Amino acid sequence: MRRFACVLLAASLLSSCVRVAEAREDILVADLEGDAYSVGKTTGQAFGHGPVRARRSHPTPGTSTKRLKQWLDESIPQYMRESKTPGFSLAIVQNGNVIYSEGFGLRDPQRNLPATPHTLYGIGSITKSFVAIGIMQLVEEGKIELDDPVSQHVPFTVSLDDDPIRIRHLLTHSLGLPSLATSSIAINRGLGLDTGIPFGSADDFYRFVNGAQDEIVAHPGERFFYHNAGWRILGHIIQVKSGMPFHRYIKERVINPLGMERTTLNVEDFARDEDHIVPHLKKADGTNESSRFPYPNPEDNPEFSFISAAGGILSSVDEMTRYLIVQIEKGAFGAEPLLSKRSFEQMQTLHIKRHDNYYGENGYGYGLDITPNFLGHKMVSHGGSVVVSTAYMAFIPDLRVGVIMMGNSSGMPYSTIAESIFALLMGHEPSEVLPSLKIKERMKSLTGTYKTYRELETVDVLIKSGMLYLKQESPLTSAVSMTPLVPEDPTLESTDFYILRYGSKTPVEFKIGDDGKSDLYWGRYCYHRVD
Repeated sequence: MRRFACVLLAASLLSSCVRVAEAREDILVADLEGDAYSVGKTTGQAFGHGPVRARRSHPTPGTSTKRLKQWLDESIPQYMRESKTPGFSLAIVQNGNVIYSEGFGLRDPQRNLPATPHTLYGIGSITKSFVAIGIMQLVEEGKIELDDPVSQHVPFTVSLDDDPIRIRHLLTHSLGLPSLATSSIAINRGLGLDTGIPFGSADDFYRFVNGAQDEIVAHPGERFFYHNAGWRILGHIIQVKSGMPFHRYIKERVINPLGMERTTLNVEDFARDEDHIVPHLKKADGTNESSRFPYPNPEDNPEFSFISAAGGILSSVDEMTRYLIVQIEKGAFGAEPLLSKRSFEQMQTLHIKRHDNYYGENGYGYGLDITPNFLGHKMVSHGGSVVVSTAYMAFIPDLRVGVIMMGNSSGMPYSTIAESIFALLMGHEPSEVLPSLKIKERMKSLTGTYKTYRELETVDVLIKSGMLYLKQESPLTSAVSMTPLVPEDPTLESTDFYILRYGSKTPVEFKIGDDGKSDLYWGRYCYHRVD
């Protein structure tokens, strides 16, 4: 086993990957009973659950929904334009009702076919919570226990001698083993880039993952490393203990009972459906090219259908509203719930912490991200990407509100959209309560062209990959330099930055006058904003 000193490096890498979320405030949703508005065909009473009255925030009933629709009509097209996303679908549920359901743009640009609430997309890693339900069903049936060593059920041999990796560690991405990039093998091959690693059977899969014994850097349960291979192993456990191919089990035991008739893992069924996306691959220049769904059809190789357990479900926002409501209500759906309320609560409980973000503590449950204090409430969420199709699901259980979104390319700011929707339903402007938007606006306020006295020196300040950069072009050689600005305060309450080179910090300071004009102090120069 590699030295545990490797953990320090792993921690550094992990912290750079953790998504930055936003602020906290104790606010309750306005009572919007009876104020759902019709947009898509699925809008209206979805299931037989009566609405729950919540304490009212300052807006009057109806104000929030009208402002929400206005915000969606303005913001979604703008986000699509910025990210060059061809097609996008979104639905919102509240108190057991679908209060918004709409498509934007094109599911198939070449044929000029619109995206609708019924359009099928790949939902990527949102699949993991479906797998978690399958595992919890086996637990409730007494076929497995969460503390069983994984090796008790499938031929997974990676482990510490005195501390085996257990099923619960797979559910929480806490194997103590960094990611083995099995999705890079599967998805790249599906999109035409073969890594050369054999990956066509259960035997190939375990040969690959079992070779990673020396990659262990922590005891199970100690560290979070997002682990697609772990979820494929969970899919295999479902397959072994149920006696059914993984994809058929999920379809018959989890998807069909919810009436999600078109939701599938079968790629051929997806292709035959009259309302499905053309997936798009985002190129280096930001443009899209048409592509294909990267996972193989599980019916072609049922014994290895658990390759799809990390992210192979295809669905629509229309059908996913049913799943959202079941998660929010913790199983209160139909005569035979998928799981007990207790099992849903376990899924939605934070079991392993990740690095704090703007909302403070956050972590992972069973197939679900957990933010304990989003504007005073627990928010449960998960994103999904198979590169050419993306999705995001989020809900606030105690307010009985949730959102599901899907796009046929990558780049949409899903978490920002979801959190903005929740803020609006609470009666607040997103820009006033979401730190991510506040920071973005502060960054925008500093961007532009700056020049010294008599315009002899010029520097541009621009945003790239979520950071401010100084861009300079030499008038003699036309050489361009891009220098990142590191903020002294990550929230940008201060406008003091620095440039870091070989451990040495050079201050960069912005001063904004009462007239709104800004100056930039860097080294020997004072630059004045001119645009």
